[in-house]
Amino acid sequence: MSEHQPEQQVLNKPASAGPGKTAKPISKLATGIAGLDEVLHGGFPEKRTTLLKGAAGTGKTVLGLEFLYRAAAGGRPAVLVSFEEAAKTLRENALATGWDISALEKSGRFFLWNAKIDRRAVTSGDFDISSLLGVVKGKAEQIGASLIMIDAVDVLMGIFEDLLKERNELYRLHDWLAEQQFTALLTAKAHRDPAHTDRYEFLDYMADCIVKLDMRVENQVATRRLRVIKYRGSGFCANEYPYIITAGGNVVMPITEMRLRHRPPGGRVSCGDGRLDDLLGGGLFRGSSVLLAGGTGTGKTTMAANFAEKACAAGGRMLYISFEESQPSIIESMRSAGIDLRPATKNGNLQFHTIMPESLAVEEHLYRVLHKMEGFRPDHVVVDAISACKRMGPEGAPFDFVARLVDSCKSRGITCLLINQHDSSGSQTHLSGVGASSIIDTLIVLRFVEIAGRVQRDLLIVKSRGTAHSNRHHRFCITDNGIRFEAYKTAEGI
Repeated sequence: MSEHQPEQQVLNKPASAGPGKTAKPISKLATGIAGLDEVLHGGFPEKRTTLLKGAAGTGKTVLGLEFLYRAAAGGRPAVLVSFEEAAKTLRENALATGWDISALEKSGRFFLWNAKIDRRAVTSGDFDISSLLGVVKGKAEQIGASLIMIDAVDVLMGIFEDLLKERNELYRLHDWLAEQQFTALLTAKAHRDPAHTDRYEFLDYMADCIVKLDMRVENQVATRRLRVIKYRGSGFCANEYPYIITAGGNVVMPITEMRLRHRPPGGRVSCGDGRLDDLLGGGLFRGSSVLLAGGTGTGKTTMAANFAEKACAAGGRMLYISFEESQPSIIESMRSAGIDLRPATKNGNLQFHTIMPESLAVEEHLYRVLHKMEGFRPDHVVVDAISACKRMGPEGAPFDFVARLVDSCKSRGITCLLINQHDSSGSQTHLSGVGASSIIDTLIVLRFVEIAGRVQRDLLIVKSRGTAHSNRHHRFCITDNGIRFEAYKTAEGI
């Protein structure tokens, strides 16, 4: 054995906590904010300090306030000290989101204080934050609070003209929070000016957990992003995640954290036409994803509406998402093809969700659709059309929307029918238009062909997983009584 072998054995030995010791994770408090606990692997660190930093308008105060409100409402009293917004404004803003801070204050579970600093005392050099901390400690002990948020700590420290004094006071605050064993949130603005960035850079080293909030505008669409920069003693999701501020609070949407936990395909469901069911080997699998791709006028919306009418008539529930036409327009235009969606709409089996794609960022669109699905619990979903998703924002937005929606539908056993406005001259590898063809179970292409001097509609099933489907071209037409398939008299030109 060479002298290097023992060292090699040590290097290959699995890491452990040491002889007789077991690794112990740090204690955390769940935030109660949708998606954030998943990113933080459990919540904010208990009895430690978390820094929320971001530019104006990114939602630092709202995120921290929601954490405090949900904790206090659940029986953990909390203290909020604000150096920027008035207490009355904070209460009103919280109430607009459904958080009744006043009720919690009356019950002794919340203390909200808009701290006023005497700038004359600061200028004369007689002021430090000891008296302020004394007030906060007294109120915390009075209501039994272990949670505290200091909103706009940069505003507090900005009153000191002496940078050394400012830094010393911030260290005093940090030490005091640790001594009191508060679970603390500090909010501070992130400046683009390097002078301001350097001035508060040491805040990053003092905090145990740092969450950076950001808002940017791409293609005239504003989007918010959240990223955990560090988390001492804990793992975390380090990617950048979209988040939105809704009427009910913050929602973090970790799109990149989708997991392949789909339900296996269920039984067959009719696509609305017996002949097409036969071509598909018995219809569609329940809970599968289907893409109808084709050029303008090839019959995509008509096929989707026919599917909706027949599925609802059989007792199913359908959510029809339209990015291009209003509900009355779809219902009226389909009547000319003998498809009547009015009964299904009237009895509640068919619900529409119509909205312009450029009106919201992709994560807000996704949230609204998922929220509607949670309330309505449809058996089937139609999206008309995913090609419009390109108007939601940056280049990756359409894929994010489609991939997350398909993933959510499959996880719930919902059959998802997607329509795509496809350029007939394009490659079949790009039929989805957003790079999502690989996640689709059934792909049907519609096109126009010229036969014997006449332009006719043609259907080809490119793929349908798990079924012996037709691999031939099929002619069909749209009549006053719906869709009718016919056999080709000649295969020329097809």
